[in-house]
Amino acid sequence: MGRRRTPLANARASGPAPSALLQALKRGGSLTIRELAQDLGITYEAVRQQIAELQRAGWVTGANAAASGARLSRPGPASRRYRLSVAAEHLFPKHYDALSAELVQQLIESFGGEGVVEILGRMTDARVRRWAPLLQSLSVKQKLKALRSLYEDQDAYMEVEWRDGAPALIERNCPFLNVAQAHPAICSVSINTLEQLLGCRVVRERRFQSGHGRCVFRVRLDQPRPQGETFTLEPSESQTRPADGPAAGPASRPARKPPTPRTSPRRAVPDRQRRGSR
Repeated sequence: MGRRRTPLANARASGPAPSALLQALKRGGSLTIRELAQDLGITYEAVRQQIAELQRAGWVTGANAAASGARLSRPGPASRRYRLSVAAEHLFPKHYDALSAELVQQLIESFGGEGVVEILGRMTDARVRRWAPLLQSLSVKQKLKALRSLYEDQDAYMEVEWRDGAPALIERNCPFLNVAQAHPAICSVSINTLEQLLGCRVVRERRFQSGHGRCVFRVRLDQPRPQGETFTLEPSESQTRPADGPAAGPASRPARKPPTPRTSPRRAVPDRQRRGSR
C-alpha cells in the first residue's frame, strides 16, 4: 500500500512551505484564507493555492462556520473557514506509544502477571474471532497471503517466505515497536493468534527486540497445535534458536499451568492501606 506524501516536506521556492500553513491551522483551529494570509504574511492568492493543494492531498477540509463559533457577516468564498482534517492531525507529534506502555505497566502492577496473561489471551481471542471467518476454506498458502495484513491492511512491509517447506511471515515494520520493546509479552498475542488460525506451531526466529530489524514468524506445518490449548507466553529467544547460528529446529514449549480466569480481578491493595486497616 502506497504511503501518501506528506505536504510538510513540499517546500516552495516562493513563500512559506505548506507546513507553515498547517501549523497556523493547528494553532488557530479554523481560519479563513484572509486570516491565514495575515498570519503567514503572504498574499491571499498564495494561501488560496496552498489550501487547494492541501485539500486535494486530504490534509485540509472545510470547517462548519456555526460549529466553529464564527459569525458570517457576508457569506461567500472569502468567509469560508478551513481546518485540519483528521488525517492531518497525525502529522503533529503524538505519544501513543508512551501512553500504551504506561497502561501495560499499570496493568502489571495492579493485576500481576496472571491478570496480564488473561488480558492478552482475550486480545488473542478477539483477533481469532475476527480473522477465522475470513480464512475459512482457504489453503495454507492463501491463508498466509491473507495474514500479511495481520497488523495493517495490505501491509507493504509484511512478506511470506518459504524455506524447506516451512513458510514464514516476515514483518519489517512493527507498528507496536516501542511498546513491544518495553513489554515483549505483547508479541505473544501475534504468536497465539497465528497458531490458532493456522492450527500449528509458530516460532519467532528473529525479533526486533534483539536488533534484527524484523520479526520472522516461522510456521511449523508439521507440528499441530494441540486442540484446546490455552494462551501461552512466547518462549525466550534462547529456547527457539542458538545465539550464534541460524534458526534451530522447533522448540518444545515449556509446560505451564494456565491462569485461572477471574471475572472480577481485584486491584492490589498498597501495604500502607493494609496496615492502616488493622
